[in-house]
Amino acid sequence: MRIVGVIPARFSSSRLPGKPLIDINGKPMIYWTYKRVSNVQGIDELVVATDDVRIMDVCKENDIRAVLTRNHETHINRIHEVSEKLESDLYLVVCGDEPLIEPESVSKMIPSNVPKDEYYVSSSMRKIMSPSELIDPGNIKIQINQENECIMMSRSPIPFPYKTVIFDYLKLVGVECYNKKALDFFVSKDKGIIERIEDITLLRFLENGVRPKMTMLSTSSLSVDTEKDLEKVKEIMKINCCNQK
Repeated sequence: MRIVGVIPARFSSSRLPGKPLIDINGKPMIYWTYKRVSNVQGIDELVVATDDVRIMDVCKENDIRAVLTRNHETHINRIHEVSEKLESDLYLVVCGDEPLIEPESVSKMIPSNVPKDEYYVSSSMRKIMSPSELIDPGNIKIQINQENECIMMSRSPIPFPYKTVIFDYLKLVGVECYNKKALDFFVSKDKGIIERIEDITLLRFLENGVRPKMTMLSTSSLSVDTEKDLEKVKEIMKINCCNQK
């Protein structure tokens, strides 16, 4: 089974413009994410997918293989363009704003086989550890069924604790997998009402009857969406660097 790892990275960001190129301990964030994912066992090829020549230039300076794509509305559209250029049985996606992601966690996403005649969509999750994470709309909350399939997804805390509080809230982690059939399916569909309201890309699958398979990751990874996230990541990496000396 051939696996292509893809790190989507766009320059435009409403909260952190130029996010992939933000300096973290002397290197751009995209460098740290690429370095982490390059250590994942089982990936045959790894590329950064971007629509910006500034990111392409930085990747070249840091010996990072990158593919220049068109300007896309979602990261899945970008992955689909990559799938048109690089043939693979599975496209393993790690968002470019995950500089702390553990290679061991990413490797758990790789299935033993991927059907070509069915839609294969999977994503990852972890438990929410603090009230601030729960109320942050940047953290996408999910609920799953007994088959570990995603059945609900929202920026609001779900489910509502009406009858009990004895449960764990779960959030998406920026690690996903797709086969070509699933990517073709996604780009063939228009945005649904809920996706337009919530602005959550994976809702396009749910609204069209495809339930992403979910994998629980034991990870402390923090995606960088805000200045506060960035400061936390810098502090964590600084501590880790000191501990390794």
